[in-house]
Amino acid sequence: MMIKVGFDISQLAHMGGVANYTDNLTEELAKIKDLGMVYLYCSLRKRYKGNLKNVKEYKIPPVLFEMLFNRWRNVSIEKFLGPLDIFHSSDWTQPKAKAIKVTTIHDVIPIKYPKWSHPKIVAVHKRRLALVEKEVDMVIAVSNSTKKDLLEVSKIPEEKIAVIYEAAGKQYKPQSKERVEDFKKRMSLPNNFILAIGGVGNRRNLEKVKEATKGYNLIIAGIDLPYLSLEEFPLLYAAAEMLLYPSFYEGFGLPILEAQACGCPVVTSNVSSMPEVVGEGAILVDPNSTADIIRGIREVGEIRDQLIVKGFENVKKFSWEKTAEETADIYRRLTGK
Repeated sequence: MMIKVGFDISQLAHMGGVANYTDNLTEELAKIKDLGMVYLYCSLRKRYKGNLKNVKEYKIPPVLFEMLFNRWRNVSIEKFLGPLDIFHSSDWTQPKAKAIKVTTIHDVIPIKYPKWSHPKIVAVHKRRLALVEKEVDMVIAVSNSTKKDLLEVSKIPEEKIAVIYEAAGKQYKPQSKERVEDFKKRMSLPNNFILAIGGVGNRRNLEKVKEATKGYNLIIAGIDLPYLSLEEFPLLYAAAEMLLYPSFYEGFGLPILEAQACGCPVVTSNVSSMPEVVGEGAILVDPNSTADIIRGIREVGEIRDQLIVKGFENVKKFSWEKTAEETADIYRRLTGK
């Protein structure tokens, strides 16, 4: 029996991990034969440019979008998408719906660490979490770490939280030496460099990253390289000597898998979701200790080839096909179809 699923893909108007999740998951869900997918896309300025069919596009600014679905709530999602069995909401809004409600929670940063977020973002997530607690039938957490955090900061019962992992996109794979060298020249990158990833606030631990990499060439994506396309990121990982990612907190940590898939050794934190994601394919360090981060950097030089092999093995545990099938199983279980 066909399950009619509405899915909010409005996050595709933005860059980042949630957009990557939305893009990759919906591409695979669209291939599953017993799902009848219809998509909600709301953005004022950015048109939808993907390949999904049955996309209902509305020119609604983000502020109005949030007020409409999180505050006023005087119209159901069915007015936009038609009759549904399941509605799968994004991480920003929780529309009123007659359908069974599923949502994905990527992390609880605005709730658990409000100092890392703008007060308006914190307020939005608090409003939305209150609605999730009251109305949602199943929450998908992207890691066991995120599930644990949800149980600490929310009233969502454990039986309503399912853990379904993310994965690296198909573009993340080893790159040819010629393409990597050409990329380095185009971007004026040094022959040998340590790669770090920027972010909002102090979550990515860049102060200690800079302290630990004195004497090395350090390139911070998002700062030293302000903009890269999705096609260029695999080249960046392949060009780097290592990814240094001693983040204080991650809901999942996609850059870890992306780097491993490209053959880039990883040094990351021994806290939050990161040990769960890297398996045995990375060096774990204490993000609060500059000395331990330095130790991790040095160890890469000693076991680089082993880390690359273990990284490739770890990546095999994750795929978007698996993510989509496990998500579809949630829909089937909830609808009994």
